[in-house]
Amino acid sequence: MRRSLSALGQTVAHDQTATRFPSSFFWGAATSALQVEGVPSADGGGESIWDVYLRTPNATKDGSNNLVACDEYHRWRDDLKLMQQIGLNAYRFSISWSRVLPDGKGRVNARGFDYYDQLVDALVGARITPFITVYHGEYPEALQKQGGWVNPDSPAWFADYSHLLSSRLSDRVDHWLTHNEPNLTWAFGADLGFTPPNQKLSGFDLVRGANNILLGHGMAVQALCVAAKRPIQVGLPLARFFSIPASNDQTDIDAARKASFEVKKQGLIPGIPGSAMLSNSWWLDLIFLGKYPEDGMHLYPEAAQVIRREDLETISQPLDFCGVNLYAGVTVKAGADGSAMPAPPSSGTKMTHSGWPETPDILSWGPKFLFERYKKPVVITENGVSCDDKPTADGKVHDSERSAYLDVYLKSLSRALRDGVPVNGYFYWSLLDNFKWKEEYGQRFGLIYVDFTTQKRILKDSATRYREIIRSHGEVL
Repeated sequence: MRRSLSALGQTVAHDQTATRFPSSFFWGAATSALQVEGVPSADGGGESIWDVYLRTPNATKDGSNNLVACDEYHRWRDDLKLMQQIGLNAYRFSISWSRVLPDGKGRVNARGFDYYDQLVDALVGARITPFITVYHGEYPEALQKQGGWVNPDSPAWFADYSHLLSSRLSDRVDHWLTHNEPNLTWAFGADLGFTPPNQKLSGFDLVRGANNILLGHGMAVQALCVAAKRPIQVGLPLARFFSIPASNDQTDIDAARKASFEVKKQGLIPGIPGSAMLSNSWWLDLIFLGKYPEDGMHLYPEAAQVIRREDLETISQPLDFCGVNLYAGVTVKAGADGSAMPAPPSSGTKMTHSGWPETPDILSWGPKFLFERYKKPVVITENGVSCDDKPTADGKVHDSERSAYLDVYLKSLSRALRDGVPVNGYFYWSLLDNFKWKEEYGQRFGLIYVDFTTQKRILKDSATRYREIIRSHGEVL
C-alpha cells in the first residue's frame, strides 16, 4: 500500500514568529522491549543476544539483568493510565523480535503476539498514537548463531519479520521505525565488542554487516508497505552525533555542519575507543541520497566490493521522516582552514548524572542540519536526562533538574521550528526508569519513578511539567 503523505510525512511551512508547537505535534515518550518488558521467555518467547549476554559474569556493574525490569509485560495497563495522566498523544515502543518469532523466523509465537495486539488496541482506544520500532537491539540469538547481520540472508530475515508485524498491526498502527540506532548498535556490538554480540570484526565483515543492516532496512520499508492495510509512514531513528557551532558566525556554522556529517572515528563513552561506524552520513547518505559518502569510501574501501547497484535502490527506499535520538553534542568553532575544532565549554555547562553535558542547542542545530541535507521532516525519537531520583518524605519525586532540562531543550527545539524546520514530534526518553543496558538500573531517565523491588510507580514532578508543556502546546516554556 502506498504510504501517506499527510501529517507527519509532509514538509510544511511554519510561522517564523510562532511560540506554540503545532496542534498536530506528537508529544510522546519512548521505551524499548528489552529495557522494560521483563520475562523475555514468558509464553513461549525466545532468547535475544542480550538475554544470553546477561547470563555471563560481570555483564553489568552489579550483576543485574532484564528478567523483571519494569515488568511491563504484566503492568502495561496501569502504565497506560499514567501515560494518560501525563497527557501523551503518542507512545514509541519496540517489539521483541524473539518474543513473536522465537527462532527469529518461521514459527510465530501467538501468545507473544497477543501482548502487542492488546497494547496497540488499548493505545488506540486511549487516543495515544502508537509508534512501533521494529528492532531495538534485541536480535534473536537463534539468528546470531547463524552469523547474524553478516549472514547474506539477514536482510530477508528482517524483511520477513517486518512484513509479519505490518500484516498483523497496520490496521491500527500508522507510524513505523525500522531499526533503532544502527550506527550505535553496529559500532558497539561488531566493531568495538562492547555490547552483544561482542564482536570485533575485520574491515570487510564489518562493512558487509553494515551493508546488510542497511539493505535489511530498505527491504523492511518495502515489506511494511506491501503488507500495510492502510497508508503508513516509515522512518529510521539514528543516534546523536552532531556538532553545535560555538557562535552564529557563518564560518562556525559551516564547520559544525561539516563535522556533523564527516565519516571519522569518534567516541561516546570515556575509555572506549572510537568507531567510524558511529558516523551519521555513513548510514543516512545511503538511505536518503542513495550513495556512500566519499570520505567513508576512502576509510572503508571494502564498501566498493560489497555494495551492488540494486542494493542502493533498495536501501534508498523513500522515507516519510527522519528520526533522530539527540541528547548532547560537541561545540566546535572554525579553525584557520575552516575545519571544526573543539570550542571550550561554557562556564555554565552542566553535567548530567550519566556524565553527559547538557547542551540544549543540539535540539536546534541537529534538526536544522538534518533537514538541510536530507530535506525530510524530523522527529525527535529520543531525548532525555538521567538524574539521581529518589522519593522524599512526602512520597513524591521532586526532580527539578529534569523539569528544567525539558524547559531548555524544548525551547531550543521550538527555535528550530521558528527557523522553518518541520519538526513534527518529540519523544522523551524514557517513560519509565528502566534497565539501562550495561549500566543496569543505576541511570534513571524516566518521567515515572519505578521501585524495582516492589514495582511501585510514582509520577515525578517532571511528568507534571511535561503535562503543562503539552497542554499549552509549549506556550509555558
